[in-house]
Amino acid sequence: MSVSGNGVPRAASQRISLMVSDVDGTLVNHDKQLAPATVEAVRRLREAGVPFAAVSSRPPRGMKLLVEPLALELFGGFNGGSIVRADFSPVEQHYVTLDAAQTGIEVMKARGAYIWVFADNEWYITDPDNSYVAREIRTVQFQPTVVSEFGDHLGRAGKIVGSSSDFEMLAACEAELQGLLGEGASARRSQNYYLDLTPPGTDKGYAVRAFAKHFGVPLDEVAVIGDMVNDLPMFEVGGLSIAMGNASDAVKSQANFVTSNNDEDGVARAIEEFVLPRTAAAA
Repeated sequence: MSVSGNGVPRAASQRISLMVSDVDGTLVNHDKQLAPATVEAVRRLREAGVPFAAVSSRPPRGMKLLVEPLALELFGGFNGGSIVRADFSPVEQHYVTLDAAQTGIEVMKARGAYIWVFADNEWYITDPDNSYVAREIRTVQFQPTVVSEFGDHLGRAGKIVGSSSDFEMLAACEAELQGLLGEGASARRSQNYYLDLTPPGTDKGYAVRAFAKHFGVPLDEVAVIGDMVNDLPMFEVGGLSIAMGNASDAVKSQANFVTSNNDEDGVARAIEEFVLPRTAAAA
């Protein structure tokens, strides 16, 4: 782990051979766009011999806008539950268990959350008037399918989301579901307003391990960057952890370094200041 026994990050690795980034709140700005400085910094990283991968709570389909500009060879959706290649062919695909899906929906719905199901490469909703639907369309760049009930899609769910403007309620649900779901699903908030149920045994730390194995890189030579609590599993396995300036204090406290926020080229600055100086090309 990259956190020592006294709860502080271990020393940052002095050699980096792979970088893995979160997407929303990190790689893209508040308009959900890649800044030119970020694209240029990732290009420089590749020229230094360091591959770049991304992992998000988004469905893989919702990461399409990143693939070409960043020349992504591999990326992960559903917090690591789905690992795919640049052509969207699957490397690994995992699902929330049916029992966990049903339990999670029951708990979140009873507390007033709106439920979404991502399955079969589609996004299913029952209430199109939910205020967060338009936000998610802007994020993932595709339209939801409205259904009266989720039916057998629940048996093939890559992610289930409870969305709500009641942030405290979702935080309480997160803690409750982590205890209730056991090995059936992971429950973590990807935003204050989204509680994600993703496949069991997978998280962003799992994705980092998968990327490191693919590229033949030791985990202690992986730099990771993110802004939310669901990014902390990356910090636990990477050799160099970087928090965004817009991250919470709890996330920042677990990072080796803090960069600027996602509207101030935070990823580009992190690459220039903390990653490029640690590449083999800089040695």
